[in-house]
Amino acid sequence: MTQAQTQSQTEPELYTFDEFIEWYPENSEFRYELHDGIIFEMPKPRGKHSNLTGSLAGRLLTTIDKMGKTDIWTIPRESIVKPKRDKSGYEPDIIVLNQETIGTETRWESESIIQNATSIKLIIEVVSQCVAEPVLKTGFPSQASGVRVPRVEATDVSEAVASLRASPVRVSSNWQDDYYNKRRDYEAMGIPEYWIVDYAALGGREFINYPKQRTIFVYELIDREYVKTTFRDSDVIVSPTFPQFNLTAQQIFNLAL
Repeated sequence: MTQAQTQSQTEPELYTFDEFIEWYPENSEFRYELHDGIIFEMPKPRGKHSNLTGSLAGRLLTTIDKMGKTDIWTIPRESIVKPKRDKSGYEPDIIVLNQETIGTETRWESESIIQNATSIKLIIEVVSQCVAEPVLKTGFPSQASGVRVPRVEATDVSEAVASLRASPVRVSSNWQDDYYNKRRDYEAMGIPEYWIVDYAALGGREFINYPKQRTIFVYELIDREYVKTTFRDSDVIVSPTFPQFNLTAQQIFNLAL
C-alpha cells in the first residue's frame, strides 16, 4: 500500500457548510459543529456548564427588558452561525439576535442559520471541560449515521488530546476553539461583541496566567478588529452592548453552582 493510499484511508473527508447542514440529523439529541471541514459532536452542556449558561441567558434577558428591547433582542434556543469561511459552522452557547434586522437572513426561518453580523448583538461561549468528538460519516448525505471516536472527558485538555493521538481524525479541544478559531471567525464576520466565559480556568496560560485564573473576556469590535477586556473576581463586567448589565465576574462564576 502506498503512502498516498494510507493517507486517503486515514484522513477524513472535508465538507462544506452546506453539506454539513444537509447531513445534520433532524431532532438530534446531540449538537454538532463544523470545524475546518470536519464535523464534531459537541459535548452537551451538563451540570455546572448548563447551570451557568442557562442562568446567564436569564440575566441577559432581564437586562434586555430593562433596556426596553424585549421581543426586539432575543435569545433563541438553537442557531447555527455561518462564518465567512465555507468549511466551518458554529452553534454558540448564547447568542443575542436583533429581530429588527433578522429579516435579511434568508435561511433563518427554514434552517435557523445566521449569516450576517447585523443580525447579531452578542455571542457568548462558555468554555467546556470536554473534548469535542469527531464524526466519521458513513452514509452522507442520505444517512445521519457515523462511526464515532470514543468520547473523552478530562480536566486537562492535553491529556485528552494525547489519549486520542492514535485516532485517524483530528481532535478539537473546546478551549482552543473558543479562544482561537471562533474568536477569529466572529471577528472576520464583524460580530460586534463576543464573550469567553472560562469559569473552570481551562484556557491557555497566555490568556489566564499561571497559576490559571477563572476569567471572562469581552471582545469589542473596533475598526474591524477585536479589542479585549479582561475581568476576574470582583470586576464588574463592562459590556458595550449591555451597559445596564452589572454583574461581577465572580457573580457569573457563581451561576455554575
